[in-house]
Amino acid sequence: MPMSATTSKKLNVLFITQDDPFYVRLFFEEFFKSFNELATIKGVVVAAAMGKKGPVQLARQMYDFYGPMDFVRVGTRYAAHKVKARIPALAGGNFYSIGQLCAHHGVPVFSTNRVNSPEFLASLREMDLDLIASVAAPVIFKKELVELPRLGCINIHNGALPRYRGMLPNFWQMYHNERQVGITIHEMNEKLDDGRILRQEMVDILPGETLDSLIRRTKILGAHVMARAIASLRDGTATYRENPASEGSYFSFPTKDHVREFKQNGKRLI
Repeated sequence: MPMSATTSKKLNVLFITQDDPFYVRLFFEEFFKSFNELATIKGVVVAAAMGKKGPVQLARQMYDFYGPMDFVRVGTRYAAHKVKARIPALAGGNFYSIGQLCAHHGVPVFSTNRVNSPEFLASLREMDLDLIASVAAPVIFKKELVELPRLGCINIHNGALPRYRGMLPNFWQMYHNERQVGITIHEMNEKLDDGRILRQEMVDILPGETLDSLIRRTKILGAHVMARAIASLRDGTATYRENPASEGSYFSFPTKDHVREFKQNGKRLI
């Protein structure tokens, strides 16, 4: 069945994300390919991260996480994606950036490093937005942004809320030997991974699956979960359940010790 049912109702939707060529791009590839109301997508905003880490610190964090061999493999793949994103002739008909993908589907793409600024908010008001959807957005949405669309903002989180709040939830679910991971769509407020749960679907972790393959697979499946959530809001059939912080934990980025334990338990990153 197509992602959206036949209906006369339409929602003006804006996505806010980051330019991740590995995983986030897969979400949008699947969403654009299958969602049959692309004309209602007002655009995709590629937001720059506002964190304090510079490129060297981020590279060090990735090195500590992956280790030397996997760091080289991931770095080589990342560099290849960046080159192919800038030189279309090398892309071979594939997509290597959010920008390439949006251009192919005729979806406007915008870039900003100040999603909460008065100037950016003013430009959003001109779009008459019903909904903003966050897909790995690298910034915290402040109150004025959260309350700007008619139906508010929603976020997709690849973890079973409320338990698995925080960073890299697929890692932590595998780390704790869960048999399934959650794909959760929830309302957004000014707190991280907070707000009522709109939709949650559980996905089996396959035997021998690596963290990389699990993230890729849940990004693709997550496109369909997001579409079903948007359809429920459009059709007025959305139902919610609470997401109590008291029943969850906030997980930060894994340390080298966490990764070592992950591997000692027979699990692989890539």
